[in-house]
This record gives sequence, structure tokens and C-alpha cells, in this order.
Amino acid sequence: MTDKPTIVLVHGAFADGSGFTAVAQRLLADGYPVAVAPNPLRGLSSDAAQVRALLDSIAGPIVLVGHSYGGAVISTAATGHPGVRALVYLAAFVPDAGESAQALVEKFPGSTVGESLKPVPLPGGQVDLYIDPRVFHQNFAGDVPAEEAALLAITQRPATGVALGEPAAGPQAWQAIPSYNLISAADRIIPPAAQEFMAQRSGATVQVVEGASHLVFVSRPGAAVAFIEKAANENA
Repeated sequence: MTDKPTIVLVHGAFADGSGFTAVAQRLLADGYPVAVAPNPLRGLSSDAAQVRALLDSIAGPIVLVGHSYGGAVISTAATGHPGVRALVYLAAFVPDAGESAQALVEKFPGSTVGESLKPVPLPGGQVDLYIDPRVFHQNFAGDVPAEEAALLAITQRPATGVALGEPAAGPQAWQAIPSYNLISAADRIIPPAAQEFMAQRSGATVQVVEGASHLVFVSRPGAAVAFIEKAANENA
């Protein structure tokens, strides 16, 4: 048995759970149980419900970690959950009720996401959105080695336009659970000013990673793990 919390990692749009490999390896080596949640990227409320189901299956305390759109998902999924001791946002959206990822990314200048998206129409009139592989490295993963960024670009999972545009509903978990925000200072997807605004509003513990791209947990896994473990230690 371990007395350490389970670290649940939730990826965002244009990514999948494999992006957390280096972070998960370090956490496991430090004795933490780890679960990487599948995030369907189909709709905020339905994605949060799936993550919530995973949380319900875990005995003991949880530190819940979300990257990018995954931050919006954990903010809903953890609301009122008795096991979640801390929320960790890695270059992530931290919406209030009525706000969507799309609205928050447009709140401050500096995002390249609009010009980076490659839409794929779906049957029924919906659309899947990808980051165009031609700009994935420079706009999404600027401090990740080029060869690794190229692989991430071709293995990315799309988010629906519905998911990115769906407003958060009801109370958000950060209003009651301690939160920690790792801010990417060179983020070209969620402007650092937007990350700082959301972190300040939530009363979060903040750390800024200078020079870090939107994929801060891939390029700086050591910094991400230290920050996650800080949240775990302070909320044991």
C-alpha cells in the first residue's frame, strides 16, 4: 500500500495520453500511483463525465492534472468530488461558469490557434479540428525537438469544434479545491496573459516556466513533475 495520492493526468486537444510518458515515468519512479485518463475531446460535459467516472473508480486521495483543454475538463469533472485534493493546471484553461476554451483563448492577444487549425468535416455537420502539422512545431511545441514534434503532430487526436466552444456549466472545482497553475511563458496557443488571468482569478499557486511552449510537460517534464509533487505534498 502507498500513502501517496494517485496522480490522474488528463491530456488536452491535439494530443493524447502518450504525451505524458516522461511525466508518468518520473512520478512512478517517485512512488506515486498514476492514471492517464482518456479524454474523448467530443464535448466538455461528456468529456468531464468520462473523467469523473475514472475518478470514482480510484480509492484514496487524488491529485488531478489537466493540460490545455484538459484543464476545462478537470474543472468540471472534480466538482464536489471528495477524493480530489488538488488541481494542477499545465498551460491550461481554467474556465468559470459560462466560459468556453474558445472564448478564453480569444480574451487576450497572442494566440496562433485560429490560424493553426485544420478542420475536417464530419458526417452530420460537425467538424474535427487538428493543428496543421506544417505549423505544429512552431506554434504548438516550439521548445520540443523537431523530430519529436513531427511525431506528435501526426499522432495528435482532434477535438470537435463543439468541445472547444461548449461553455463550462455550474460550479467549477477550483472554487473549492486548491489549485496550482504552471504557466508557459512562451506559449503561442494560450497566451501567457490569459494563463495569468485565470490563475490569479482562481487564487492558484503559480509557477512560470520561461521559454516554455504550450507543451511544457513534454519539453520540461522535470519542472512539471516537481510542480505536481508540490501540489501533492502540500495537500497530503
